[in-house]
Amino acid sequence: MNQSLVITAIGEDRPGIVNELSRTLLDAGLNIEDSRMSVLGGEFAVMLLVSGSSTAINTIEKAAEHLSESLNLKLLIKATSQPEKTETHSACTIRVEGMDNPGIVHKLTEYLSRNHINIINMQTSSSHAPHTGTPLFSVQVRVNIPPAQDINSFQAEFTELCDALNMDTEFTSD
Repeated sequence: MNQSLVITAIGEDRPGIVNELSRTLLDAGLNIEDSRMSVLGGEFAVMLLVSGSSTAINTIEKAAEHLSESLNLKLLIKATSQPEKTETHSACTIRVEGMDNPGIVHKLTEYLSRNHINIINMQTSSSHAPHTGTPLFSVQVRVNIPPAQDINSFQAEFTELCDALNMDTEFTSD
């Protein structure tokens, strides 16, 4: 039976990191099932969900320190399993954009947490308005809304919060 690992790696950005890491995992007998990769500042960061036999998992876990040195990456390897089936949640993607101010992510995620809304995926970015150079900030977050949560009330309250932050909001149901 296959087992799963989450592998997080970070290191100075350079060409070939993904090639080297994926080759190492393939050679160990592991399959990449899901991944997120990004350059943040001058660092390359990757999160991988990999699966394979217990032998393949043990091989990569035992070789972690050597891999970290040979790939010049800081590695974190953690065993995981498939999430248990629970109540059916409604998935929704929310896009928030506006002028950048400290605390936006905290205020948005505080609301989500307080309402037991789980973040599945979140991406933020900063930019500048074309003519004025005003700092802009955008957040795209995919969430699971519990069945007990009224979606219309959630959208109205979240929009009210974003209005108070002077941010535009757009919801897309999945």
